[in-house]
Amino acid sequence: MNVFRILGDVSHLLAIIILLLKIHKSKSCAGISGKSQILFALVFTTRYLDLFTTFISVYNTVMKVIFLICAYITVYMIYVKFRKTFDSENDSFRLEFLLVPVTGLSFLENHSFTPLEILWTFSIYLESVAILPQLFMISKTGEAETITTHYLFFLGLYRALYIANWIWRYYTENFYDQIAVVSGVVQTIFYCDFFYLYITKVLKGKKLSLPMPV
Repeated sequence: MNVFRILGDVSHLLAIIILLLKIHKSKSCAGISGKSQILFALVFTTRYLDLFTTFISVYNTVMKVIFLICAYITVYMIYVKFRKTFDSENDSFRLEFLLVPVTGLSFLENHSFTPLEILWTFSIYLESVAILPQLFMISKTGEAETITTHYLFFLGLYRALYIANWIWRYYTENFYDQIAVVSGVVQTIFYCDFFYLYITKVLKGKKLSLPMPV
């Protein structure tokens, strides 16, 4: 395991912790897309089924369990504990627009046609687009709280670090997973505009705002 993989995992975990602390401290999930969080919970659930079949390392197992628990706690806080603060009107992205093509693609393009492999492939494809409901929600409201932008930044940083991890593994181990790499690059592209706004506005103390859709 290389430093890029570890930093990527830390960045990913930090993003989730920031989100949970934001909801817990403010007792509100305003500005957070519940639909994106449902998709992330689905991503972890379908990807980590190998917890019951394969042991890789203590680190690997612990991280998987943590991500699963955090994902479902987040969904619980949004849809149960603080449901009265949930902005369902602006969290209106149609999930079938993502789930249908992702499901079809996972059956067509995978490493092997087995249930676990198809579900793993589904999780990789789904993760690449799971943030879209959140970005769509921000585009509808026209702005995002600073703490929410920090969450998105570290989530995007996690994907960027994983690209570095894949490059490192290619040159040191001659390992290349086309499905994971292409999906990761697509996901990182979705964050590019946000990264620019985060650096030019949020880090300078300004509030992130986007033009309202016509």
